[in-house]
Amino acid sequence: MSLSAADPRSPLLEPAAQQQLLNAALGDEHAFSASLTAAGLVPPRRSALRVLQLNLGKLCNMQCSHCHVDAGPHQGHSQMSDRVVEACIAAIERLQPEVVDLTGGAPELHHRFRDLVIAARQQGCHVIDRCNLTVLLLPPLADLTGFLAEQQVEIVASLPQPEAGSTDAQRGTGTWDASIQALQRLNQLGYGHGDPQRQLTLMSNPAGTRLQQLTPCDEQAWKTRLMEQAGVRFDRLIGLNNMPIARFLEQLQRDGHVNCYLKLLQGAFNPAALSGLMCRDTLSVAADGSLYDCDFNQMLALPLGHDSLEEASVQKTPPTIETITREQLQGRAIHWGNHCFGCTAGQGSSCAGATA
Repeated sequence: MSLSAADPRSPLLEPAAQQQLLNAALGDEHAFSASLTAAGLVPPRRSALRVLQLNLGKLCNMQCSHCHVDAGPHQGHSQMSDRVVEACIAAIERLQPEVVDLTGGAPELHHRFRDLVIAARQQGCHVIDRCNLTVLLLPPLADLTGFLAEQQVEIVASLPQPEAGSTDAQRGTGTWDASIQALQRLNQLGYGHGDPQRQLTLMSNPAGTRLQQLTPCDEQAWKTRLMEQAGVRFDRLIGLNNMPIARFLEQLQRDGHVNCYLKLLQGAFNPAALSGLMCRDTLSVAADGSLYDCDFNQMLALPLGHDSLEEASVQKTPPTIETITREQLQGRAIHWGNHCFGCTAGQGSSCAGATA
């Protein structure tokens, strides 16, 4: 379920190396921007800000094989500083997002996690905790589930599949049992029973190179299976394609499947998915306060989009969470790359699930 803190970093986990591999896999003719043009589509721009997503750092008690963040126990140095936390609290009041989305790593391991939750709730924001479930069982966090329930925080919990074998294969031996125990604890506090103030959402991702294709029938099957196996209830099931970033990209390269997977995504491009992309209404904030169109761009070091190369060249100091305004975001260009096929393939894929 968790690994040792020692974890030599692969050269492929460097953002520049990932970008190079993603670009080479398809070539200019089949690149994401070229595919939009070929389909007669104008690249979408940002709409009004709705979600402020804060990545509190990559520290995690787990080290999952599909993680696009490269999170793990070895990432303690990556945590958001108190100065940036204070800037985020000020930005919540200034930007007035509808949703504050706390992610990581395991965001709960940040020592200011509760401060951010309270600050967001005081501003009337809906708060999401992107939770790996197993973190809720750590002894130092024994009272965390009660705090989350009290603050009416939505739990978006990772659970690859509704059975032990594939879940443990992706996330480590013992993950299934720990996840069920955490879900039972949440159920006891009122989560998963249809209460809008105690929302429990499960997020699934497929094994390997298959696309996520969840249906209402799948959700009902999950509910039936989890109830029969463990007496567990949840409110909603959403899915996420495996993004060709970080560890999953490394696995694809090791297996010789990078080109095949990128071509699969490109071939499954769905224009209808564009309207629901999270980069349209979400601002992703890194642990150092820098800004990105989405969490995936953040991991690839692709900064907040510019309207033109000229704008990028004259803007010596890019906006940060300390300076950004709603007006600077509305209508702004989005920074695209070949990884964007991962969010526009099939049903579409985002932090909120399917987009088409």
